[in-house]
Amino acid sequence: MVSHLKVNEIIKQSGSSISIGESGDTINLAGSAYAVAGTNTPAFHVYKSSNQQVSNNTATNLTWQNEFYDTDNAFASNKFTVPSGKGGTYMFFWLIKGGSQPDSTALQGWLQKNGSDLDSQLSRSKDYISTVNEIHLTGHYTDVAVAGDYYEMRIYQNSGGALDILSEGSSFWGYKLIT
Repeated sequence: MVSHLKVNEIIKQSGSSISIGESGDTINLAGSAYAVAGTNTPAFHVYKSSNQQVSNNTATNLTWQNEFYDTDNAFASNKFTVPSGKGGTYMFFWLIKGGSQPDSTALQGWLQKNGSDLDSQLSRSKDYISTVNEIHLTGHYTDVAVAGDYYEMRIYQNSGGALDILSEGSSFWGYKLIT
């Protein structure tokens, strides 16, 4: 039996949303009907306000002192934690600026999830210095996350001594993809 409901307007009785169908139902919008797109949140963008010294041949967590934005207050203690009810696919990006370095210095940056390295080939960005100039290290990674998963940035260098990760130009950001 097919039923039709014909109305000119649907107004919510209380609360802040109107539900059509149940979980798992397919809803078809026809004619000039439209759905409002979601937003890419949670989202965050953090940056350094001071240089960070990284020891030779040591993997080090990067520290982030300032936020451009943090839509869900999910970035704290130098890591982003997926909020409750906000699991899904996330995209992360980083730009790390290293100071002057000796020739042949290797600089690597990568994303960790829940304290463990992600796929080394996909989540790592690396560069080898052939001059004594500054270097910009960039990277990105897409991952499926559940509430409580956390992400942080790591850095490694082998200059033979301590190396500065510069505050000017170093940042880390990410957001949930609309899927």
